[in-house]
Amino acid sequence: MKERQARLKAIKDLIKTNPIESQETLLSHLQKEGFDVTQATLSRDLKVLKVGKVSNGHSGYAYTLPGDDDHKDSNRTFARDFMRGFISMNWSGNMVVIRTYSGHSDSVAMALDSFDLQNVLGTISGRDNTVFAVLKEGVSGEDFLNSLKKNIPELADYNPEGKI
Repeated sequence: MKERQARLKAIKDLIKTNPIESQETLLSHLQKEGFDVTQATLSRDLKVLKVGKVSNGHSGYAYTLPGDDDHKDSNRTFARDFMRGFISMNWSGNMVVIRTYSGHSDSVAMALDSFDLQNVLGTISGRDNTVFAVLKEGVSGEDFLNSLKKNIPELADYNPEGKI
């Protein structure tokens, strides 16, 4: 069996060049390409690739891949959501406390989660105006802020002792 990365590339190529309407059809194409893959593995691959279905303009649906532009656009949207609600942040140990404007804690936490920061174990949105982020062991608040700045350029000059 060919390795996973080759299979994922083949799936992307097949979806880009063929109107694939079902997993069965995609599985058939993959088998013709020499991949010995189960339906369960294919399902996991589709999830990893974030494959979706869109109307084919007739009576059915076809698989589609998220584009790099879509990913950049959604990151910009989440960055705007974060900045719209953000007031300040500070940390102690592996806990980061982010203060938000009233009613914005959910959108700020969702933005953090969407960035898929590898140094964050998880976030908890307070009822109204606070988000807690728990960092992995050994990760500092400064490390967290630096990784956040890569996703939110508006934080470039942020100083945790003051405001933007």
